[in-house]
Amino acid sequence: MPEATLPEATSTEATSTKAAIDRSGREVLIGKVVGVFGIRGELKIASHTEPVAAILNYQPWTLRLGQSDTVIDNVKGRANAHGVVAKFPDLDDRNDAEKLIGAEVWVPRSVLRQTKPGDYYWVDLEGLRVRTTDGVDLGVVSHLLATGANDVLVVQGERERLIPFVLDHYVMAVDLDAGTMTVDWDPEF
Repeated sequence: MPEATLPEATSTEATSTKAAIDRSGREVLIGKVVGVFGIRGELKIASHTEPVAAILNYQPWTLRLGQSDTVIDNVKGRANAHGVVAKFPDLDDRNDAEKLIGAEVWVPRSVLRQTKPGDYYWVDLEGLRVRTTDGVDLGVVSHLLATGANDVLVVQGERERLIPFVLDHYVMAVDLDAGTMTVDWDPEF
């Protein structure tokens, strides 16, 4: 299977992800257990990766259910029409598998491959402080939207702004280390 990755926001291609980031622990939410499959303890996973089966490439998983965290490694699985069917080591009973429904699947940010210059994981853009080329603070990137033509930054400040993520046109600079993004955008728009 070719290497698969979480979707990236790029200047040329729009892809979507529902992934969120916990910046304090540098972990990325990449899926959720949504049901059981069959009688042998397999689980249905709603994957937030693109393609959906790429979730299997990022391990170990931390399953979060309520206040409980469980680390699982060596998860096997396959894509199906509704997401991913996963098989956890030592989980062979449907009744035990049902107890995991609702668990979120988190992975360390470090397991994601490095991006090329000009490519960014959405989770790395979320939380960046956005300023115009004139230094006007617009707020913080809360999330991104896929529109088909290009990705759109949703910036929360004194009001919400939707800014197309188009490098060198609207997005002039992204500095992940400084936690900032510079945009060529009219603050009144």
